[in-house]
Amino acid sequence: MEVNVQFKKGVLELCCLFLIQKKDQYGYELAQHVSQYVEVAEGAIYPVLRRLVKEGYCDTYLKESTEGPSRKYYQLTIKGEIYMNELMFEWKDFVSSVNRLFNEGGENIG
Repeated sequence: MEVNVQFKKGVLELCCLFLIQKKDQYGYELAQHVSQYVEVAEGAIYPVLRRLVKEGYCDTYLKESTEGPSRKYYQLTIKGEIYMNELMFEWKDFVSSVNRLFNEGGENIG
C-alpha cells in the first residue's frame, strides 16, 4: 500500500522510538523492522536516529558483530521513554479524532 510521504515522515520518529523501546537495535535492523509495517527507505531512518540522540531521547553504544565491524546500537533513555509515551498518547488521540471526523462524514474507516 502506497502511503503519503508526509504521513510517513510524521510517524517515523514514533515508530523508531517504539521499536527501540522494545529492544535495543542498530540502524539497519531498525529500518528492516519499520519496513515490515511501513514502506520506508533505509536512509530515512538515520536522520531520525541522529536527531533522537541529539535531543537526548536515545543513547548509543557499540557492540561487536559476528558479521563484520562493530555495530552502533540505539537504546531509549528515560527522557526518550517519557517522550515516546507522550507521542503515543498524541498519536492515538489524533487518529481517534480523524476517525470520528470520517465517521460523521459517512466514511467508516475504523
